[in-house]
Amino acid sequence: MTPKGDLRPRKHSLTLKGHRTSVSLEDPFWQAFLEIAQERGVSISALASEIDAARGLDCGLASAIRVHVLAHYRTAAERSA
Repeated sequence: MTPKGDLRPRKHSLTLKGHRTSVSLEDPFWQAFLEIAQERGVSISALASEIDAARGLDCGLASAIRVHVLAHYRTAAERSA
């Protein structure tokens, strides 16, 4: 399944460690990120802070969020198989 619409990354604002910042994510990744936060009952800033704390210095926040989204849905698919 190929996502439809504009797939260019867009800037999205959030708060990290008390400071406003932005990440550039494609809409499907941003939507999935929001869904994961909602599913867990946390804010997007709280989830981003968790991901930020776990990522290495050689990985950007946007990339870490994409990998987190992928891992989340892979785990869900494995559980339902």
